[in-house]
Amino acid sequence: MDDDEHAHTLVDRARDGDDEAARELIRQLYPMVAKIVRGYRPRRAAEEDLTQMIFIKVFQNLAQYSGKVPISHWVSRIAVNTCRNQLMAEKARPELRHADLSEEQAAMLENLAASDEALSPDRKLAARDLVEKLLAMLKPVERLVIDMLYLQERSVAEIQKVTGWTAAAIKIRAFRARQKLRRQIGGLL
Repeated sequence: MDDDEHAHTLVDRARDGDDEAARELIRQLYPMVAKIVRGYRPRRAAEEDLTQMIFIKVFQNLAQYSGKVPISHWVSRIAVNTCRNQLMAEKARPELRHADLSEEQAAMLENLAASDEALSPDRKLAARDLVEKLLAMLKPVERLVIDMLYLQERSVAEIQKVTGWTAAAIKIRAFRARQKLRRQIGGLL
């Protein structure tokens, strides 16, 4: 019996409620699913949790498997779509959690919140990395306006010339972006 026939037999047995066949399918398919998850894994999703979610979907939809393609192709499609959906969910609801920060970044955030003194040169790199993580939580237009106003120190008039936005639009986008950043920082402390 070749691999495809064996896989079809396992699928048929799993559909009929054979737990041992289901476990054998998981053992055979796990390396492929884990590789897909590692390649597509959203930043905040644990590899094991995402892999488990994929196998749950596989077994919930096993009755829909037609057998026209190898089971590994069908499962890989579910894995890729599940990972992509997780990525889309993160983009729709960006969030930075304290656990996402390195120890140095967490210490930097607490120091910045507690003091007004200038950063030493060795701490500037960690601060820049933290700022980049926070800015990544913003929409591209919000990130652009924050970058131009505060990092490039351009005036509203200069930004108007570059973007074609009205002064009011620039100020509103900057205000909203600052609010999001404050909420993110507040959630981390």
